[in-house]
Amino acid sequence: MKDIKFSIIIPVYNRPDEIKELFDSLEKQTFKDFEVVVVEDGSKIKSEEIIKKYKNLNVKYFNYFLFFDSDCILQKDTLFTINKELKRDFVDCFGGADKSHKSFNFLQKAISYSMTSIFTTGGIRGNKKHISKFYPRSFNMGISKKVFEKIGGFPVTRMHPGEDMVFSIEIIKQGFKTKLLDNVTVYHKRRTSLEQFQKQVFKFGKTRYVISLIYPETFKIFYVFPTLFVVFFLFAIKYMSFSIYPILTPFFAYTLSIYNLLIFIDSTIKNKNPIVGLISVWSSYIQLISYGLGFFISYFKYSILRMDEYKVFSEPFYKKKK
Repeated sequence: MKDIKFSIIIPVYNRPDEIKELFDSLEKQTFKDFEVVVVEDGSKIKSEEIIKKYKNLNVKYFNYFLFFDSDCILQKDTLFTINKELKRDFVDCFGGADKSHKSFNFLQKAISYSMTSIFTTGGIRGNKKHISKFYPRSFNMGISKKVFEKIGGFPVTRMHPGEDMVFSIEIIKQGFKTKLLDNVTVYHKRRTSLEQFQKQVFKFGKTRYVISLIYPETFKIFYVFPTLFVVFFLFAIKYMSFSIYPILTPFFAYTLSIYNLLIFIDSTIKNKNPIVGLISVWSSYIQLISYGLGFFISYFKYSILRMDEYKVFSEPFYKKKK
């Protein structure tokens, strides 16, 4: 099979500094058959002047589209690895993995850990190698020209975040196969403050339930786990703080202590830094609680109160071709 040719699509919003790092990593790629398409999504701080400096990046039309978030950095052999994997076992849609870079600060490493760890919702979103069930995310994703022509690109919807999840669901519904290429890894900076991170994962939780209403076949029982964690945590605080049923206090105290210790040890080993390990405990709680609350609020609004505002999301995302 011939080498795969790529179109790399990068949506960017007010992030010229971050996109510079991404373009630096693109310029160092050992595989050169690609073009780069940057979409400024209403940015007030434009990236145009920075992008103009990268004259060595070719502008051509190719037959496989790659998506990366603007806060990602590629490894120098990322495109080489994608090309090798698709030549060996072609698939019309793939998703890759993400991890932290050694240059990231402690908080960025901790947030990256929280988003990828088996002890948090990272265990929900990752490690899905079943080709017909894996839903790629657009921070590291590729689709064939055939998919683009059939589906018509990303959905036009007010649901954010979640557009990439809808996109993946529609791709699978159209009969295309998807695959996780876990050796195709990008360095993902994600959010730069705990407040931003909290708001982001809260929206993830809200959107996850909305998607489950629109596409009930995609619902999995473990999506409820973060909400159950919130319930457990609230009971733990209640019983440990007010000495209600003292016999239960040790149970809650030991359980949370063991969980904290597991996160601390695992993150410390993976990041080779105990400070990151400590911050990871805090960021993991923020992630689980925020996601769980977001999920529960959507459930309460749309399944208990029967509010139907979510139905605006269930209108057709794509014009069906005759």
